[in-house]
Formats: sequence, structure tokens, C-alpha cells
Amino acid sequence: MTTHRPTRILILGGGFGGVYTARALEKRLAPELARGEVELGLVSRENYMVFQPMLPEVISGSIGLTDTIAPIRRLCPRTNLYTRTIESIDLSHRSVTATATFGSRQCHLHWDHLVLALGNVTSFAGQPGLAEYALPFKYLGDALALRNRIIHTLEEADIEPDPALRRALLTFVVAGGGFSGVEAVAELNDFVRAAARSFRNIRADELRVVLLHAGGLILPELPASLAGFAQRLLARRGVEVRLHARLAGATADTALLADGERIATRTLVSTVPSGPNPIVAALPLKMERGRVAVDATLAVPDHPGVWALGDCAAVPDARTGEVCPPTAQHATRQAECVAGNIAASLRGAPRRAFSFTALGKMGSLGRRSAVAEIVGLRLSGFLAWWLWRTVYLLKLPGLDRKLRVATDWTLDLVLPPDIVQLKTERALGVRREYFEAGQAVFREGERGDWLYVVTDGEVEVSKRDDGGGAQPLRRLGPGECFGEIALVSDRPRTATVHAVTATSVLAVDREAFQALFASLPPLRGFVETLIAARDR
Repeated sequence: MTTHRPTRILILGGGFGGVYTARALEKRLAPELARGEVELGLVSRENYMVFQPMLPEVISGSIGLTDTIAPIRRLCPRTNLYTRTIESIDLSHRSVTATATFGSRQCHLHWDHLVLALGNVTSFAGQPGLAEYALPFKYLGDALALRNRIIHTLEEADIEPDPALRRALLTFVVAGGGFSGVEAVAELNDFVRAAARSFRNIRADELRVVLLHAGGLILPELPASLAGFAQRLLARRGVEVRLHARLAGATADTALLADGERIATRTLVSTVPSGPNPIVAALPLKMERGRVAVDATLAVPDHPGVWALGDCAAVPDARTGEVCPPTAQHATRQAECVAGNIAASLRGAPRRAFSFTALGKMGSLGRRSAVAEIVGLRLSGFLAWWLWRTVYLLKLPGLDRKLRVATDWTLDLVLPPDIVQLKTERALGVRREYFEAGQAVFREGERGDWLYVVTDGEVEVSKRDDGGGAQPLRRLGPGECFGEIALVSDRPRTATVHAVTATSVLAVDREAFQALFASLPPLRGFVETLIAARDR
């Protein structure tokens, strides 16, 4: 007796495109799934889908952290979920390689139809220091990290006597004047001003919230009248809107602008840069501006059985011929189209070309205000905010999530903001740091907690002389290290180190260094020889 294996449909990505494709396939292929003729699989690093439009409200605590997410297993109960990190895609052998969560064991998933819905990723390429110091705002963890950073800086500023450091702690900079940046800065501004009332030593006039936008008007996706309304409203609420200002880089305590201006801050959020997912970019597929080129049915040309949608695909609209914008409402409609065309391919039916006219655009401005353009109707203020909440509450998947969010919104009207800081991050043993020319890496007399290895640039080591001046001792370049004396001897820093040029370093903390120093004899011998040479 011959047994035929089921047709395997594998979806990569747990965002709007991937999850809604799986849901649509479960409905369209229900008879085939029931008979075991089709097998659905979805690969995602997380076992939940984030409802991105509500993510900014996590910053202010208007809604709970987990209320913006829905478990994929409940949304797609007939789909096999693989919570794995994708390593590679082999189009010729029709397989995907992924790593298991525990250990380094690999798993290979084979497919007859592959749906690429991996979206894009945060990219700080070409902007020195942003990868090390800027906070991205794309995922659920980013919202929690930003909320924790805000509370942490308020805690530090409340007891900080140094005026310059205090100003930097109370300055919050958001780069990007699109929907993500505007909604993030609106919630950040509301939260930091409300939370500051709980701190005895922080005055409202000390708070500075800055929005950087490279264009001449924020929210370029909306009509100028609505964008102007949003800009004026944010300014009235204390946001310093900086137009024609592009973020070019960052250090640990400074935002670097393209025109040479420096803004001292300890909280820098960047919503601007994004690039193609490296897994998708590595595929031998035709690309259009970093996105996979597909035909009108969302099939990838010259690769039968491969489909792409969402932010990672350049999807042409059959009616206009224009490439669709990377929005959630387009991704969910593309998911329906892909599911229908896969079902049609399995049943020998004709495929349908994708076409969709956006119903409108909405953006929240915090504190019961928003802007919206719905089927040509322009709204702003309270009515737009009420519509924003109503529409997204209805679109939020899962009745339990709808009830949780509605309850959160109701309680937020009468309760003060929660200022509890959740310290979930683990200390990094190794990290990268960036320093501008002339910036001090550390100063003589400070406690030594890090060993530094120069990866790019040059630093100068100097020591105070009897007259109080600085006496240069040596210059160090790529591959050379410094800072080891304080870690080995547990003494304060014996010298000051400044960056001579723009410099990148690899920093190893005290605990990691001492573990290696005690356990690795060759390293111990090298460091002891180095210290002896420098003491001479």
C-alpha cells in the first residue's frame, strides 16, 4: 500500500503577514487539513504575535505589557508552531535550517510551499554609536526597555547633584517623525511628565523631550493639515520638535546630529533605520530596494512554490501598479490573497491578483488626542482619538485581549501611572562602545570596572604631572588593550584615556575578565607581562 505524504506549507515569520496567512489557510484548506492532505507550519522566534499599533502605550503603562500580544497557538490552532531562530533557507533543496532553543541542535524543515513573511529589521549601518547606545522601538522588548530606561533616569536624576549630568538624564530624544516616532514621543512625553510628579527633586521645567525629524513636517504620510495639527499639539505639550534635523550617531551620553550639533542625553530612541532581514537578503532572489520582488499574485518569479508578503516583499497593486506600502492593513490583506492563491494552486484553480485600497491612516498623539484620515475624511483631536481606540480595539485579535485592554484604558483614566522599574536584563560580560574624538574613555582616579580592546581608531593614554597638567604616555591602536591595571590590582585608574579619533572598542567587564584571568594561564601571563612593561 502506497502512502502519500501531505503537502507541506511552511510560513516564516510571526508578524501580521505570517500569522494571518496561517489563519487564512486554516479556513481555506479546512477539508484538506481534516483529511491529512496538507500540513501547515509556522516558524517564529516568539510564540506570540505583537499588535504593533498599541505598542507605544506600553511605554506609558496605559495598557499592560502582555495585553498587546496574542499567543500564536490560539490564533492558529491547526498550525504546527516552531519557536526557532532561522539560520538559512535552501531554495534548491526546499528546506529551512533552524536552531533549537535549548542547546545548538539544528532542525531541518522541508516544504512544498514556502511563505516569506519575515518583515524587516532594525539597522544602524553607517551611523556610529547607534547600535551601542540608541534604543530601537520595534518589538515588545524594546517598549519594556524604553519604559525601564525612563524610570531609571528619573530615579538617578532625583538624587544627582551634578547639574550637567542631571540635564542629560532629564533629556529624552526620539529620532524619526513618522508614525512610530510621533506615537512613541507622545507616549514618552505624557509618561515622563506624569511620573516626574512622584519624584521630590524633579521640577517640570527641567524635563526636555526632543523629536528629531529630517523633513520639514512630521507625519509625511498624512495631509499637511493633519501633520501640522499634530506638530502644534506636541509643541504645546512640551515636545521640542526639531525639523531638518537628522540623527547621525551617538555616544554614551550624547546624540550626534548631522549638522554637528550635540544633544546631551542618556535616553536616545531611534525609530528611523530599518533594513531587509539578513536571511531574506542572502537569498538568490530579485530584490527591489531591499524587498523581494513578487508578481501580482505574490508568487516569487522563477521559484515555483515560493511566496512573499508584508514588509519583506515588494508587492505590486494590480489596480495601480504601485508597490504597496509596508503597513499592517496591507499585510493582512496580502495574507488573505496568498492563502487563496496557495489553495488555488493545490486545487488547480486560477490565482487572483492582489489589489487593495487603504481605508485610511491614524496616529495617536497621547492624552486623548489623535489624527486620522478615513476614506478621505480628516479628523483630529478627541474624535480621532476615540476612533483610533475603537478601530484598533476591534482589530485586536482575541476576546480576552480586547477585555484586558478595555479594562486597562478604563483604569488609566483614574489611576496614576505605575513607576515600578522591572530590571529584567542580565549584565553583559562583553559589549561594544563608541567614542568621539576628544571624548574620555575613563579618567585617572576613577574605579576600574572594564578592560578595553581597540577595534577601530586610536586612543591616547596620559597621566597627571606634578603641575596638574596631562603628560602623554602612549598611543594605542586596533588590537591593543588598556585598562587592565585597575582590574588586576583593584586600584583606581592610574591614567586617563581619551579617544584621538572616532574610536570603537570592545569592553570586557570586571567579572568576565577576572574569570578568564584566573582560569586561562596564557592570558594571565600576557597581562602580567603587559603590566610590567607599562610600569617601567
